Amino acid sequence: MSISPPPISDLPVLKLLNVESAYGPIKAIRGVSLQVRRSEIATVLGSNGAGKTTILKTISGIIDPRKGTIEFKGQDITAKDPAFIVQQGLSHVPEGREVFPLLSVHDNLLMGAYTRHDRDGVARDMETVFGYFPILKERADQAAGLLSGGQQQMLAISRALMANPDLILLDEPSLGLSPKLTKEIFEIVVRINREHGTTILLVEQNANMALNASDYGYVLENGRIVMEDTCAQLREKDDIKEFYLGLKEDGVRGERRWKKKKTWR
Repeated sequence: MSISPPPISDLPVLKLLNVESAYGPIKAIRGVSLQVRRSEIATVLGSNGAGKTTILKTISGIIDPRKGTIEFKGQDITAKDPAFIVQQGLSHVPEGREVFPLLSVHDNLLMGAYTRHDRDGVARDMETVFGYFPILKERADQAAGLLSGGQQQMLAISRALMANPDLILLDEPSLGLSPKLTKEIFEIVVRINREHGTTILLVEQNANMALNASDYGYVLENGRIVMEDTCAQLREKDDIKEFYLGLKEDGVRGERRWKKKKTWR
């Protein structure tokens, strides 16, 4: 039996207002405003270099914004220390997984819970993530660097869950994975949201998977939000069909043309 989606609050758990971030003189995101409602899965779509990862790094405190404000659960977290942001209930699953390769799977998971002091709760959450990803329990004593790419992605998501977050920032979970494993990862992400009401902000180049899994979407072009809508509505827009889903206006699948100059309608 399928699990019903959790009720989505009208109040945002995360809000960005006119946020700008840069790498030296190069602006990566320009005046980005978006919000994510509690218990929602929101996604940001865009080509390589559009600024998707920069948005997540700015939210989690890895990059300080040059302008704008970031609110999480009604609190201003703009340019706060990443450890403080984690303590407030926000976890970041980075692009490329970034597990601790020499530590065991078990110790990687404990690193995710380093801000917590509820030992019993940590033990319960450990069993919960093992329920989502049984292979991690089988390999709990194995060094994380010896896991396959897919297993490392499972570990990175599980490590984020060990912080017991209200919001997870999930960056390119399908990167380098087979279609079968990508489908499995996305199914688990949706389960996490539906079973626990965990809010998720997803950055993903696999637009089809992202739109199917998410409730609301933003399209990022050259560091700016150029379109937003419910994912159901975005899937019906001709620009999204052609440039992100690889479909021409007549519904025939065509080539993706990420680099083509486009004026969005």
